[in-house]
Amino acid sequence: MANEILAPNLRFRGLLGYSSVGIQGFKDYFQQVRDAFPDLRSEIHELIDARDVVVARVTWGATHTGEIFGIRPTGRKWSYVAASIFHFAAGRIIDAWIVGDTQEFWRALGVAPRRSE
Repeated sequence: MANEILAPNLRFRGLLGYSSVGIQGFKDYFQQVRDAFPDLRSEIHELIDARDVVVARVTWGATHTGEIFGIRPTGRKWSYVAASIFHFAAGRIIDAWIVGDTQEFWRALGVAPRRSE
């Protein structure tokens, strides 16, 4: 499905300082996140549609059961509010930027933030 909604040259900036260009980079990031947080869930609170831009206010949450970015599993649950901004062209997402309260994420896991945060 990603290949149908994402532009081949997608620019993606995810949580925790990750960024990539292209669909495969997005897929790789998402797989890392799913491996570390298999119960990942998101609750969309609000969607704002402004022609070629869509913004979503979301709460993300999960349990940390797998390693991610060198952080060993803590078994802790976390949750925080984020915003996702999507730019569209020709019916596909060309730019996606997810920003959120990553400080709450680090606090919930009980680890120090990465330097890029």
